[in-house]
Formats: sequence, C-alpha cells, structure tokens
Amino acid sequence: MKHLFGPVNSRRLGISLGVDLVPHKVCSLNCVYCECGATTVLTTEVKEYVPHDEVISELDELLSGKPELDVITFSGSGEPTLSSRIGDVIDFIKDNYPMYKIAVLTNSTLFEDGDVRARLMRADMIFPSLDAVSDDIFDLTMRPAEGVTSQGVIRGLQKFRSEYRGKIFLEVFIVPGHNDSDDELNKIREACLSINPDEIHLNRLDRPGAEEWVETANRDSLEKIKIFLSPLNVKLIGSADPDKNTSSRRGDIAEGILETIKRRPSTAADLSVTLGVRIVEVVKAAEILLEDGRAEIVKQERGDFYRAL
Repeated sequence: MKHLFGPVNSRRLGISLGVDLVPHKVCSLNCVYCECGATTVLTTEVKEYVPHDEVISELDELLSGKPELDVITFSGSGEPTLSSRIGDVIDFIKDNYPMYKIAVLTNSTLFEDGDVRARLMRADMIFPSLDAVSDDIFDLTMRPAEGVTSQGVIRGLQKFRSEYRGKIFLEVFIVPGHNDSDDELNKIREACLSINPDEIHLNRLDRPGAEEWVETANRDSLEKIKIFLSPLNVKLIGSADPDKNTSSRRGDIAEGILETIKRRPSTAADLSVTLGVRIVEVVKAAEILLEDGRAEIVKQERGDFYRAL
C-alpha cells in the first residue's frame, strides 16, 4: 500500500495505523530533530498531494478486515494538514468505520487558516506542536517556510482550541541548548496557558534526527521542565509498550522494514513489534537492505537504528 503504513507501535497511541497524505518530505518546517530527515519541499501550499481515491481505496481494503487498532493516525513523512483532502478522508473513516478513533499529528503551522481547522473537527484527538516562542529560537530550530512564525502558530492554536471539542495534546520537543533556557521555557509556559490544551507532552529525541548534532534531553532535565511548566498538565513521553503486538500484511519482511524505516528509523526490537516477526528474522532481512545500499545503521542512545537511504 502506497499511502498507509504500519500498524506501528506508537509511544503515545498504542497500535496505530498511519495515513500518509503528502509525499516524502513535503512540510512547512525543516525541524533539526525530525526523525523523517530533512525537508525536501518546504512549503505552505495546501493542495491534493496524493490521489484521494487511492487513499480511500486502501483504507477500505484494510479496514474492511476489521484489524485490531488503537487509533488511525494522520502523520507520516510530512505535514498532513498540507493536504486539502484530509477532511474528506477523516469523514470517510468516521462515516464507514466509526469504531476507530482518529488522531492527527501536526506542526500547527497552518491553524490560522479557518479551512484547515474545519477539516480536523471530526478527529478525536489532535497532537499539535509548539517548540519555541522566541523568533530566533523558532527559526533556528524549526527552520520554517516563508511566512511561518511562532506568533502565527500560537494564534492558530488559540483559535483551534476555541472551536475544537476533541482532545488536544500539545507537544513540546526539547532540543538541549536551544529551547530549554528558563527564559524560553517561561515563554512556552505562557503560550501554553493561553492555548489551554488538555495535556502537554514533553518529548525528546528517540530516533536519529535530521541533524546529527541534536542531542537527547536527559530524563532529569525533563522532570525539572515538567515542574517548571506547572500548573499545566504535563506528561513525559516514554518508549513504546514492548508487550503490545502488531501484525504485518506484507509477505516480504525486507520490504516491510523498508516501508517502515522510510517514515521512522527503528531498532530491530521496534521492527519486531511493528511487523510481528522475531528479531532474528528482522536482522536477517535487514541485512539485505544494508547490502543493497537501501538502508544504513545509525547508532543512538537507545540502540542501533535502521534508517532508509
């Protein structure tokens, strides 16, 4: 399938079927920490990037089998709200497969546009981002498309909160040495209070980022930031539950691995859970990708990650 991926074992969402509505890597930001790699098309143009009919056909084929999923997640290898058809896809799922919850992971850059906000109203939960408030830190860390500003992101999130009745889990991704000073954290805290999300999710680098110099925030610093952001409801993002099982519809393990790591670098243990196969089978299949030059190994604090080339 071209536009669906997984199910993957998400740290926050459990067993998640991904829906990818933009090609790799079309985004309105070029974040230094992005696990999908550097942005290749930096844009704020909203349009139909992939054929809507193809997405609907793939969803219908897969969901008609009633797979066990915790959520269907709009994310993937770019910014999902750049798709002008995201609302139509959400409507299709809600109208035909209402038993599944829908989540949207977004960088929040387009929320000043009322049409964009309207397309997300039937989603069950939104995971927007706000990683910096100061212009210099926002520009350095997020590397936005022309016209995108931190204040515009905040205004859009405030408008969305006033209209949306689902859950909003606002992510703050900590990049040590960039957005973790007391001054910047205080600005983030004030912005979060004005947005009033249901929860704040403090996140840190877990997989190889777009820039090799990005460090992983340690647990102690996140705990201190959590206290700093009180009285907001703050949670620290942990690792995926290794006891959760997922299954793969793909007969070729190597291709299943490649499809997964194109969107999110993964360890052998991650891939074992995602694809529902033993770790030894993952390692053996991954060797094919390494030998063919279609993947590489990147060493990270949590282990060795396979990443697509």
